[in-house]
Amino acid sequence: MAEWLGIGHLFELSRTEAILGFFTPLAIFAVFFVAQLVLPARRVPGYVVNPATGEPRNYRLNGLLIFGIALVVWAFELTGMPRDWFYRSSVYAVAGGTVFTAIFTILGVATQPSGRESRIAAYWHGRAQELSFFNERFDVKMYFHVVGGTMLSLNALSGAAYHYELFGDNANPGVFLYAAFFTFYVLDYFIFERVQLYTYDLIHEKLGFKLFWGGLVVYGWLFILPLWGMAAQPDPGFPSAWTSVWLIGTTALFLLGWSISRGANLQKYTFKRWPDRKFLGFIEPRYIEAGDRKILCSGLWGVARHFNYMGEGFLSLSIALAFGHFTNLWAWTYFIFIVSLFTWRQRDDDRLCAEKYGADKWAEYRARVRYRIFPGIY
Repeated sequence: MAEWLGIGHLFELSRTEAILGFFTPLAIFAVFFVAQLVLPARRVPGYVVNPATGEPRNYRLNGLLIFGIALVVWAFELTGMPRDWFYRSSVYAVAGGTVFTAIFTILGVATQPSGRESRIAAYWHGRAQELSFFNERFDVKMYFHVVGGTMLSLNALSGAAYHYELFGDNANPGVFLYAAFFTFYVLDYFIFERVQLYTYDLIHEKLGFKLFWGGLVVYGWLFILPLWGMAAQPDPGFPSAWTSVWLIGTTALFLLGWSISRGANLQKYTFKRWPDRKFLGFIEPRYIEAGDRKILCSGLWGVARHFNYMGEGFLSLSIALAFGHFTNLWAWTYFIFIVSLFTWRQRDDDRLCAEKYGADKWAEYRARVRYRIFPGIY
């Protein structure tokens, strides 16, 4: 079956290596836990309010520092671990990471007061909105983002290292472009780490298996699922002129998606912190007042109600096209996941916003901004 799927090379580890691969996520989780606690960080208030104090929660942000150190350790093999290890062990790491996050979920949910939900729903969705320890020195949700983002980049780079070892000078440049896309994506995330304190996960999600597994294993290891099938594929063999068109066009599409996603998130962040400030110095903040809350409906948020999700869609499309094997289903796995995820999330977010702002005010916003994600289409 593995050979038929084109991933037989991921099952070539010895028994000892397979066991090490299974426990690799646990070692990563422990190292990052210590790093977040020990390394210096800046403390900033977020959007979520701490019910015990009535004030915004405080977060320690040191993701960029941890990401930089992790890249250096990986690139120079300072632990003795070969650069292609994360990729070669990825199937076993996903299995181990799933087991360990299930254990963490049980501990995280069982220690919280139970509600009226079923036990299965409680473990899937979670009970607590926030979990922080050591006087808010360690926040679980931000830990997910640091571990998941860093491991996404390292796994993508590890797959590129495996690909180069396999093909050498005949390697597919699209594999390296793919790794560069995700490394840039994660670097950008950590540069604007504070913006994430105003996003869906931090504000709405509870801490159940969905978020534990999604934040650590899916984000960190399974986002590189296209590489499982594509790292062992050769260069697509386009003529040189078409190769330039393919690589430049894919990069342009990626940057377009990044600009939309980053721009929309920055505009909302600016509005939440400074409601009367013009975004980029010229976009007036127009909004609908809903009691003591405001619904932004100008700039990028006047184009579609979740315009940032369209940016993520373009990003995922560029990632599918980067490999040059346009008919290979492996190349499209990330795109399919992202489109499905944000189509569902947009509907859930609409429901939450109707509760937050009131049905009448949210209906007024929907009438003013007609489209959900893609202007003119959806």
